Order: sequence, then structure tokens, then C-alpha cells
Amino acid sequence: MAFGMKEIKELRERTGAGVLDCKKALQEQDGDVDAAIDYLREKGMAAAAKRAGRVAAEGLIKVDISEDKKQGLILEVNCETDFVAKNDSFIELVDDISRHIQAGSAETVEEALNETFINNENKTLETVIKEAVASLGENIKLRRFARFETEGFLHSYTHMGGKIGVLAEFSGEENLTAANNIAMHIAASSPEYLSREDVRAEDVAREKKVYREQMLNEGKPENIIDNIVEGKMGKYYTQVCLLEQEYVRDPDISVGEYLDQQDLEIESFVRYEVGEGIETEEEDFAEEVKAQVENN
Repeated sequence: MAFGMKEIKELRERTGAGVLDCKKALQEQDGDVDAAIDYLREKGMAAAAKRAGRVAAEGLIKVDISEDKKQGLILEVNCETDFVAKNDSFIELVDDISRHIQAGSAETVEEALNETFINNENKTLETVIKEAVASLGENIKLRRFARFETEGFLHSYTHMGGKIGVLAEFSGEENLTAANNIAMHIAASSPEYLSREDVRAEDVAREKKVYREQMLNEGKPENIIDNIVEGKMGKYYTQVCLLEQEYVRDPDISVGEYLDQQDLEIESFVRYEVGEGIETEEEDFAEEVKAQVENN
């Protein structure tokens, strides 16, 4: 039976499997879509895809640094439940994914997924993750990662068993105690930017607009509003900019002042927290059962 893009599209929509997997299934089953669905189910591909719609907001943050502290990687791999996040097989998968990305040249998640897996030249990373989905019974996703390479030194910190991870780049004489204090501060205080110069112009404009409207609504005279807005922006920077935040171990000084005392500079950082920004849906039990019945 002949088949074309229409059948491939239908099979992909009905199973969620990849385009190439759908094409192969149709080839194996002479273009019969229903038989191809069974084929994908038998291979574990449809089972994995069926779970792809479920929210994966648990998981682990993994941070790795080279021995010379010149190269580093931070990544987030998600699953659906904390139970699986603590599973040895999932933890081993996260370790393998980290090694895979470090060994490769991918700069995006999509590129990493399509690279030949470091431990098996006959599979891609995407295939390995699909197999883990079928084995562990939950949706699993490589959500994001960031590479670091520096002429200074890198330092990392993980919190709550991998729920929060920080990778930071420093310059100056290596001071591991100070670097660790700053990494812990970043984990605790969640700064969005390094300095006020790094704040996006659109964010600055939005904040100023909000403050100006607040002042106008409060009936403040037009001629003093600009000064009030600038004062509020100063407070805003102390909340979102690392160097201007109160240092958690000594609120009488800023992070920037602490770094000056330690003769250390921080050049950049990344802070990941498991599931941040992922919208989760809450359903009551009756609705959940109804949804499962309708989808089966």
C-alpha cells in the first residue's frame, strides 16, 4: 500500500512519534496506518509519545566542571514526579546526557538530541531518552543547558539534591571560599542579571512606566515624578542585579562590595531551578479519570 506525507502526518498526530519513526513504521507495515500504530506501540515509541503531553516539571539540575576549572556545563532534565527524579536509572540518564553534551558540539537542545549518542553510535540522544520514557513510565525531557569556557575559573553549587544549580565564572586569583559564598548567594537570592548594565532595555522601560503610572495615580506632582521613578529604579536594581543585592551573609554590604573585599570579580553566571517557568495544571481525580478514558 502506497503512502505519502498525509499518512506520515496522521501517524505522527495519532502517536506523537518522530517523523522518521513514522515513515519507517509505515514502510514496515506497507502504508497501513493502524498497523503502523501497533508497530510503534510494540517498539515503545507510541507509549513514549502518548506521555509527551504530560507536564514534566520535576527532575534534576546537573553541573559539571573540568579539572582545570576552565570548562563547565549546567543542564536541566525534567520528569513528571519527584519519585522518578530520585530513581537511580534517571540519575544515571542525567549523568549520561551531561557527558554526551560535553563530548559533543551542540549549542541547542535540538542539536544535542540529534547527535549520535556518546555510548552507542547506533542511537541518537533522542532515542535514548525515548527508551528511558518507556522504561520509567514518565515523560522525560532535556529542557536546557549552558556551556561555559573561561580564562579565569569556574565554580558550581547545587542545592536540595539538584533542585537548584549554579555555575559561575570568576576572574582574579582563585578563591574557592569566596566563589562558593557567591554561588550560594545566587542560589538563595535568584538574581536575574549581573549588573544594571545587563538589564534589558524593555524591562527598564516597563518598570519606569509602572512606577510613573503609580505616581500619577497617587496624584504626585509631575515635576517630581522623574526623581521618584529614578529612586524606585535604584531599589529595583538591588532586587534583580547580583552586584547590587544585599550579600546574604552580611546584609550591611552588597555582593559587589564583598567581591571587592575578596579581590575577586564575577564575569557571568547561570542559575537553574527545576521546573521554574513550567506551567502545571491541577485536575481533580474525577476529571483526571475522565481525561484518561477519553484519551484511550
